[in-house]
Amino acid sequence: MDIRQLKYFVATAREGQVTRAAKSLHIEQPPLSRQLRLMEEELGVKLFDRTGKRLKLTPAGERLRQMAELLLAQMDETIREVKEIGQGLRGVLSIGSVVSCFSLLPKRIERFRAKYPQVTFKISEGDHQFLGEQLEQGAIELIVARLPFEAMSDPARYRIMKLPSDPFVALIPGTWTSFPKDGAIAMRELAGHPLLALKSANTKQMHEQFVAECLRHGFQPDIICECSSVAVILSLIAEGIGAAVLPESVMRSFPTERIRTLAIADANFFSDVGIVWLKDRYLSKAAERFIDSFKEDDHGNVAERSSADQR
Repeated sequence: MDIRQLKYFVATAREGQVTRAAKSLHIEQPPLSRQLRLMEEELGVKLFDRTGKRLKLTPAGERLRQMAELLLAQMDETIREVKEIGQGLRGVLSIGSVVSCFSLLPKRIERFRAKYPQVTFKISEGDHQFLGEQLEQGAIELIVARLPFEAMSDPARYRIMKLPSDPFVALIPGTWTSFPKDGAIAMRELAGHPLLALKSANTKQMHEQFVAECLRHGFQPDIICECSSVAVILSLIAEGIGAAVLPESVMRSFPTERIRTLAIADANFFSDVGIVWLKDRYLSKAAERFIDSFKEDDHGNVAERSSADQR
């Protein structure tokens, strides 16, 4: 007994006549009658009382009708759910992000959930190597990270959508009185002050950018601590241990009055940000639509991008 036969049976029970049931099912009467007889033979019971003008269900037939309607409803719901998952309308979207890019996610997730409330998120945090491994293993579908993406795999395997660049700013302890409370400073003003650097064994490009900019302004940075954790560096700044030069968006994830954010007036270096996924891996509809959400501005309109390159 299969789903098609159950549909035939329920339609016949509803109509009370094989002729009307066949018409509602858009099939001929003889095939329908044959399928009903095959069901009775397989079950070894009579499903219909055929003595009157209308077919009446036997007790066994009535019980089968109840269960068949339940099964068919569950099947319809399952089909709907599978299609919705395929269309990105429900399910779990697993993504990765470096800590310094977290500030890019809350508004996107809020807007995405407003459109697709049945989609939930699972977010993994780590450096490029860890997130690259998670991507390879299929634990996450996409990554929001600083560029270039310095994972261990062949860079040709990645597809990258570049997002607007993020300017570097100076993060100064609130207790340092030699710096203004707001506004901008010159890069050279950082010379001679203890500095903290965001650097790990696997992600060096941002650190190299910072050092190169210091050298361009004629001084060797006095780096007293290198750390792979944004949260740790910000804690050290808040305690007055040192200053740092980091992408502006970092402070949106860790707001605190104990750290001042100052623009660097004479510096012209930026942190590139992008969404990374694997070219040769299936991407769910939810992931595709989440990527598309980054093409929109804060009002949900498609934003113009001069550098939205997908490689």
